[in-house]
Amino acid sequence: MKTPYETLNVTEHASDIEIKHAYLQKVKQYPPDHNPALFQQIHDAYQAIKDQKNRINHALFDYPEADFNALLNQALVSPAPLNLSADCFDKLLQASVNEKIFQLNTPQNPAKP
Repeated sequence: MKTPYETLNVTEHASDIEIKHAYLQKVKQYPPDHNPALFQQIHDAYQAIKDQKNRINHALFDYPEADFNALLNQALVSPAPLNLSADCFDKLLQASVNEKIFQLNTPQNPAKP
């Protein structure tokens, strides 16, 4: 979901005048009789950040809605494929939790300093 700043296409450091100008441009571009839902989104964005007090309230109390599909996709994507040999994979399948087989990348006899 877009933030009010993204909806109005202004920065978070924009002045009241810049925000109002961006709002009026959006209203002119998307009048309420052509697309009422989009107009309502633009109007709500303006109401949320139209002055300093509202911007502070927005920053403190408005939380963006989570896009759970995007979060799931991000969580399920592996950054790099695992390169396990068949023998290593077989050892992992047969290993118990207490075995030291899970330390695959460490040397068997580490050198003492």
